[in-house]
Amino acid sequence: MKLYKISLALMLGIGTLTSCSDKLELTNPNQPTTGTFGNTVEDLEEAVIACYHHIRMEGTYARVGYTLDLIRGDEAWNSAQGWGYYLADKLSPSTTDEIYALWPWRDWYYVINISNFVITKCNEEAELSTAKQRLKGQALFIRALAYYNLAGYYQNPSLILDYNDYSTLDGLYASNIEEGDASEFDQYDRVMDQVETDFAEALSLLPAKTEGGEWTKGRATKGAAAGFYARALMQRHKYSEALSLLERIINKEFGEYKLMDNYGDNFREGSAYENNAESLFEVQFLDYGTQGTDDEWTPVNISKNASQGHAVESNFGPGDFGGWADISAAPWLYHLFVDGDKTKDGHLDPRLYWTIGTYESDWDTYKKELGTEGNVCYQSPMTEDAPVVTNNNNGGLPIAKWTNMRTGLYNSVVVGLKCGINLRLMRYSDVLLRAAECENEISGPTQRAIDWINQVRQRAGLADLKLSDFAGDADKLFEQIANVERPKEFGCEYGRGFDLQRWGFFYRNDRMEQMKQHTAYKLSTDKSTVKNAVKYGDTGVECSSSTYLDGHEFYPIWQTTLNDNPNLVGNSANETVNNSFYFSNKGWTIHPVVDLTK
Repeated sequence: MKLYKISLALMLGIGTLTSCSDKLELTNPNQPTTGTFGNTVEDLEEAVIACYHHIRMEGTYARVGYTLDLIRGDEAWNSAQGWGYYLADKLSPSTTDEIYALWPWRDWYYVINISNFVITKCNEEAELSTAKQRLKGQALFIRALAYYNLAGYYQNPSLILDYNDYSTLDGLYASNIEEGDASEFDQYDRVMDQVETDFAEALSLLPAKTEGGEWTKGRATKGAAAGFYARALMQRHKYSEALSLLERIINKEFGEYKLMDNYGDNFREGSAYENNAESLFEVQFLDYGTQGTDDEWTPVNISKNASQGHAVESNFGPGDFGGWADISAAPWLYHLFVDGDKTKDGHLDPRLYWTIGTYESDWDTYKKELGTEGNVCYQSPMTEDAPVVTNNNNGGLPIAKWTNMRTGLYNSVVVGLKCGINLRLMRYSDVLLRAAECENEISGPTQRAIDWINQVRQRAGLADLKLSDFAGDADKLFEQIANVERPKEFGCEYGRGFDLQRWGFFYRNDRMEQMKQHTAYKLSTDKSTVKNAVKYGDTGVECSSSTYLDGHEFYPIWQTTLNDNPNLVGNSANETVNNSFYFSNKGWTIHPVVDLTK
């Protein structure tokens, strides 16, 4: 006690003696604040890295933030028949399940928070150095990506654009409605306007692929900004503007992008395959064996030993090999491959190999050409009489993409946030097929549109389409793009739910009937029936789309979020509101179903 009093007296005395002298100011470098951090290029670089880190969270792209778009589409179904995917798959989710109603909302706003910090700091300077231009460009790109996802999932998210707004509760509890709003789409349009603005500014600030060198691997570049800007424009049928951007990518204005010779190289792990010539932007995950041990499911669980992988593989992986067996490929997608166009030498489309994990005799023939392990499932040989199903109780065709089912790297699913395969969010094949779609919307079938489609088909070894096959019929070419070319190229990848939204398939009866056929499946423990075709309406056949409720092409906003923020209103899924009026008021085309066999 005496020593303590003496020490205190000495400290006070020193303070008195030095009060007229210069004060010693000590700043703890390990405890930065918003007042001391973010004023240098090095600080902002750290913040931008944090932006990229947070797009690898549970609700962004590490698991449900990615797979929720797939499950609301027509290329997959919930083979586990439970957990949060069940109602999401049924297109009738409730307002009380955190998995789809909260997690993406929560995690994308973490991303926006950090992005806003970088953008606000950069906006404080009258003129930015080249280094800070690149930093601001990346933050703008990531913020636009965040709001693109939030608008596509939740329709009317609130807009927060200035980091200084977080200094008050009014700024934190932002509204998603303005006086005079007629519907949730007024806010949707405001958010999408901002998405376009951010991507456009990012495009002006970021380097081209050729300018960045090694720097560009894993970071956003002009090509990424242009590609996603075109995607955002297409969501609101701005086809002419989108086509102009896509043409600039095709014309190599932002660096050269091209299709990989081997389609499967887009779905492998490792530096030999990731960030390749076909990739405009992908989410970076650490290769298996280089990761930490801790699964970092939420943004607040920051561990020095974070695994930094994704769990999409866990959702897709078959139960017999340790997967969670949550999601299976739709029988429709499988039969689109096996009953559709064969290669010019009479074999199955090789994209099937990397999309759906079935045994096919062709894969023995293709083993060397594909550079693959042939008919394997996690190093185990597959045979026709011993098929692999996703879920042991309900069956299902296993999804091979974003898993190591075909790569031969290991012999079972390593569950959790452990898969190291980078998720390619945009590939050059998407640029080509989107350009063809825009061209068709503007001018109907043209040779240019056909040529762009044929580049993608040629990589798969398929015969070329001919302009004469479509005889000036824009509806027919659209059907070919929407329900043949895109599903075969991007089957079971993120983006199909966004496509169905922008095409308006939920607002036209013949399209809804088509979606019911696409999402039909049959529960079975009989593995021998896993490849059987199913038809909606047949006995024992279930269907995801048949339980669609109006407005549920979007996910509801979590009720607790609405309770906590009195400035928020629900969206069409919260209120079960039919959204067809939006397309009608805009005068947008919803193409009718066309029978391509005639």
